[in-house]
Amino acid sequence: QVQLVESGGGLVQAGGSLRLSCAASGSIFSINAMGWYRQAPGKQRDLVARISSGGTSNYADSVKGRFTISRDNAKNTVYLQMNSLKPEDTALYYCNTYAWTATTGRWDNYWGQGTQVTVSS
Repeated sequence: QVQLVESGGGLVQAGGSLRLSCAASGSIFSINAMGWYRQAPGKQRDLVARISSGGTSNYADSVKGRFTISRDNAKNTVYLQMNSLKPEDTALYYCNTYAWTATTGRWDNYWGQGTQVTVSS
């Protein structure tokens, strides 16, 4: 199995910055894409940003130019640098990855527990 541990959330004023981290561990044989999703109260979980194993990234239109996703393949870690934060960025942010593990012998989708980001106006 794969465990995803997120960190870096918190409370910040509008215009501020936060950096989220997510480290994957477990019986990992290979990791494909890694990404961040977010879910605000009463809303569905939406993609924020995603990065392939080769480094190709894509972003939700609402965060383009403000957020940057990156990854360290050697550490199985993905980061999300969030700048110029807005109150509408307030949500629970979830780390996601698609990985092959020695335990299951197949590709599966994995989620972290989520880290809260709150942006005050």
